[in-house]
Parts: sequence; C-alpha cells; structure tokens
Amino acid sequence: MVIALACRRMSMSPAEAISASTINGAYAVARGDQTGSIEFGKQADLIMLSVPDYREIPYYFGVNLVAMTMKRGRVVYQASEVQCQNN
Repeated sequence: MVIALACRRMSMSPAEAISASTINGAYAVARGDQTGSIEFGKQADLIMLSVPDYREIPYYFGVNLVAMTMKRGRVVYQASEVQCQNN
C-alpha cells in the first residue's frame, strides 16, 4: 500500500518507492546496518512477490502479492500456490 501511495500521490517511480520503503526506511529507524537490503551480514528479512515486474507493484493496490516471507533467512510464510505470468 505504501509503495502504491508513494507512486500515485508523490509521483515517485516504483524503484524510488521501493528504496524508500526498504533501505531508506531501515536507515530512518537506525537499522540500516542490519536490514533494508540484501547484503552479506544482514538479517535476510525479505519477501517474494507474485508479480512479473516490480514496476507493476503500485497497480495492485490492496492486493496481497506476498508469495513468500523470510525472517533471518528462514521461510516463515509461503503461499500455497504462487502464480506469476510473464507477458
């Protein structure tokens, strides 16, 4: 939802909105050294979305796109069926 609002209301690109809600968000709460990006030594907290292109994320406002969630490198949620089609 935050990414969609950032794109629609603040005219951010999807890449800018994703950065704002991940790495920049982590640094805003003084956790950028632990989380916010996929790097060696960080916590490996991440999600996998069932969308073919990250630029489409803002168009799915209110839709749960989460296919998998990892916390500290361990899968804590996995959708029963992941559907993602390329054009």
